[in-house]
Amino acid sequence: MRFAIITHVDHIQYVNQYFGYAPYIREMNIWFKYIDEVIIIAPLKNTKPTEIDIPYGRNKIDFRPIADFNLTNFKNILGSVFKLPIIFWRIFWAMKSADHIHLRCPGNMGLIGCLVQVLFPNKIKTAKYAGNWDPQSKQPYTYKLQKWILRNTFLTRNMTVLVYGDWEKQSKNIKPFFTATYSDSEKEIISKTCFNSTIEFIFVGSLVSGKNPLYAIKIIQHLIEKGFNVVLNLYGEGYERGNLENYIQINNLEKFIVLHGNQNKEIIKKAYQKSHLVILPSKSEGWPKAIAEGMFWGCVPVATKVSCLPSMLDYGNRGVLLEMDLDKDVNMIKEIISDEQAFLTKSSLAIQWSQNYTTDLFETEIKKLLI
Repeated sequence: MRFAIITHVDHIQYVNQYFGYAPYIREMNIWFKYIDEVIIIAPLKNTKPTEIDIPYGRNKIDFRPIADFNLTNFKNILGSVFKLPIIFWRIFWAMKSADHIHLRCPGNMGLIGCLVQVLFPNKIKTAKYAGNWDPQSKQPYTYKLQKWILRNTFLTRNMTVLVYGDWEKQSKNIKPFFTATYSDSEKEIISKTCFNSTIEFIFVGSLVSGKNPLYAIKIIQHLIEKGFNVVLNLYGEGYERGNLENYIQINNLEKFIVLHGNQNKEIIKKAYQKSHLVILPSKSEGWPKAIAEGMFWGCVPVATKVSCLPSMLDYGNRGVLLEMDLDKDVNMIKEIISDEQAFLTKSSLAIQWSQNYTTDLFETEIKKLLI
């Protein structure tokens, strides 16, 4: 099988290998187990891999680089006018030569892929929509356009669209799905330290306004002011780092809040294992990977009511659903960390749910789509 991937994920060529964002690469390496030939259409950056980049598990890849683009301002729109014909051309020929077309959405490349795939109604296709599929959510127009094309079974034929969450009134080609980080063999008996010692919160994600790390910091600040012995460890990088560092310094929070930057999978895993609660006050999510990972290791999740998060947290039975009202949210969290038995109950329920979604199950489900 010749498998063509159209993705916006930035790639790096280094020492005769192609690197990319680790969670995406790990997932695609599972798909690749059942594929003979791979064509990848994606942006290629001239840089070196970072802590969060890993290589594909195979060296033989037909990589066809295309220029990245965006339509955020007039200058970028003007530049895109010259790039788009080449991008359309390369995607068309990749799809024409493929036996299976795979789109990664939402994104600029995913949008073009959605348009071009209409020309190949008889080819087998899959799309992974990694954003928020909630029909009621506020999203950019280009995201809504991609969703409309993907669920339109007249324009989009012979395609299975993998989405996060189980939503009502969906077209027949929409399949609720999930993603996974840990395998069955990694499951352990989880035993969290008691609350006599420090209560540890963890935030894992980009330090950008959309992930709202400042709100997480403010929650910890308020808990400290109420006399709780809490700390927050943040893992990730982003343009908000400078602002967060200033806030931490101005409010004398250096002993309680630590920015660790980007770290590899094993370091993050150990951090989850010693943490009590995983917090993600995000404005929008697809599959909230950090929440699912934290739950796997017994962290009680604290998250917003976006995308499939209410279902993941069983509408509050497995964690805390934030109202995005600081006083209300601090009080809800205070109830959990003031009652060790309530914490342990939610922790146990979080483990039971998250440990169902392993890479072993994920591979089984992917295999069904390909064979």
